[in-house]
Amino acid sequence: MAMTTDFAAEEPARAAIDALGGAAVVEFGTPWCGYCKAAQPLIEAAFADYPAVRHIKVEDGRGRPLGRSFKVKLWPTLIFLKQGQEVARLVRPGDAEAIARALAQIASA
Repeated sequence: MAMTTDFAAEEPARAAIDALGGAAVVEFGTPWCGYCKAAQPLIEAAFADYPAVRHIKVEDGRGRPLGRSFKVKLWPTLIFLKQGQEVARLVRPGDAEAIARALAQIASA
């Protein structure tokens, strides 16, 4: 699995996210968000060492149930999951190292 580059307009159901096995990152944002655009090279750099981690990129906005269920307030928000359970969260990450540390938490056996 590689890093996803496009935001999915149709979000998965929360039950589907909770049922995920293994390591996954759900990224909430929008394609027009300046903070989201600025974070993409950092996210890509961090994911380079974790190709097996599933990356789900969800377009968020007012009234979008998945983002609200995770209490997302700012973009981008990265939710790091292991076996469908939140292990870490980064809001507007400023460096690839912070993302890589969170990825290491969910990618470890």
